[in-house]
Amino acid sequence: MKFKVDENLPEELAQLLRDAGWDALTVYDEALGGEIDPTIEEVCEAEGRILVTFDRGFANIKALHANLPGFIVFRLRNQDKHSVLNVTARLVQALTARPLENELWIVHENRIRIRSLLRMT
Repeated sequence: MKFKVDENLPEELAQLLRDAGWDALTVYDEALGGEIDPTIEEVCEAEGRILVTFDRGFANIKALHANLPGFIVFRLRNQDKHSVLNVTARLVQALTARPLENELWIVHENRIRIRSLLRMT
């Protein structure tokens, strides 16, 4: 799997994904900091990357227009770096057990909601 970590998440999150064996870049790795959502979507689509973000706009399946392999949207009450990285460690375990394909994963502190993107097209 290939991931793109949005600017609203700690850059260390990308390292956790790389440590698990996946290809993970941040928006800063490609000088995309401050770009608008449609631009980030286009880059993810071109690169075949799963977007990892806090941006709740991506959790609205009906608003998704890009042909992306998937999205991970964090919906955490506590959004400090320590909390995000702890939840990411559990996310990595879930991704190892079930690779994300054409799905939206909404990640909470203690659960992950998974919705198929294929049924919505």
